Amino acid sequence: MLSLLLAASAAVQPAPVTAPTPAPMMIFFDSGGKEIRKEWEPVLDEAAKAAAAGSRLRIVGHSDRSGSASGNRRTSLERARVVADALVARGVAVATLTVEGQGEDNPFLPTADGVREIQNRRVDISPDR
Repeated sequence: MLSLLLAASAAVQPAPVTAPTPAPMMIFFDSGGKEIRKEWEPVLDEAAKAAAAGSRLRIVGHSDRSGSASGNRRTSLERARVVADALVARGVAVATLTVEGQGEDNPFLPTADGVREIQNRRVDISPDR
């Protein structure tokens, strides 16, 4: 009987514990803007600390739907590059950064075409896995 209990308990293994995926850090931009406002400096500092701790970072720029799709893609990439440059200025190695622009393709808050929405004019910074 004891051998049956031991066999049954050995067959049930707890699921491995994995760390939750951290939420991306976000920096928001003014309409048409590519400058990082002072209020977003702490986000850059946090991202630089993550990089210093060994994380590779993925930097993804986004835009709202107020301009043309091609212009929004270009602006989103420019915003991502501005954030990458700010991180490099904080000592983050360029080789640890992946930079891309998604334009209006991945809105934080879906809107109709032509709508300005600050939550969509953002750069997401997250661990690059």
